[in-house]
Amino acid sequence: MKSRSLFTVIIALFAISVFGFAKDQTKTIANIKAAIIGETTASAKYAAYSQKAKEEGFAKIAVLFEAASKAESIHATNHRAVLEQLGVAMEEFKPEFTVKSTKENLEDAYKGESYEIATMYPEFIKQAQKETVNLALISFNYAYQTEKKHQALYKNAIEQLKANKENSLPSKYMVCQTCGNTYDGEAPARCGISMTPKERFITFGA
Repeated sequence: MKSRSLFTVIIALFAISVFGFAKDQTKTIANIKAAIIGETTASAKYAAYSQKAKEEGFAKIAVLFEAASKAESIHATNHRAVLEQLGVAMEEFKPEFTVKSTKENLEDAYKGESYEIATMYPEFIKQAQKETVNLALISFNYAYQTEKKHQALYKNAIEQLKANKENSLPSKYMVCQTCGNTYDGEAPARCGISMTPKERFITFGA
C-alpha cells in the first residue's frame, strides 16, 4: 500500500510540473477578461473613428480604422474562446468611448496601442507563463504582435495627416482571420504571425 501511495504521489507531482494542473489561474483569467473588454472596446471605437474619418473626408484613414477594428474584434473573439476553454463565463459589459476629430482619434488609438505593447500584453503574457495557461499565451501573443503593427500604422497616419499628405497613405489593408495581423497593401503568402494562408485574409479598401 505504501509503495502504491508513493507511486500515486510521484505521478501527481509529475503531472503538476508538466501540465500545471495545480496552478492557480485566477490572475490570468482576470487578465483575459480585461483583454476582452479592451479589445471589444477598441473594435467598436475604431469602427466609430472610421465613420468620423469618412465624414471629415479622410477616406484612407477611414480604411485603416476599419481594418484595425476587425483585427481587434478577432483578438476579442480569440480571448473569449480561451475563457470558454477554461470553463469561465464573461460578464456583460458595454464599450464606452468618445469620438473626437480624426487627428485626436488617431492620437488616442496610438496611445492605446502603445500601452498594450509596452505594458498590458507583456504583463499578461508573463502571468500566463507563470500560471501555465498556454492557450492564453497564444491569444495574448497574437494580439501583442499585431498591436505593434497597429502602433506603426497609426504613427505614420498621424505624421502624414499633420503634413497634409493623407493621400499618400495606403488605400488597402489585409487582416488575418486567425490572429488579426494587419498588412498595409498586399499580404504575403502566409501570415507572419500565425502562418495562416493569404487566402484566408480579409481585404479592406482597394
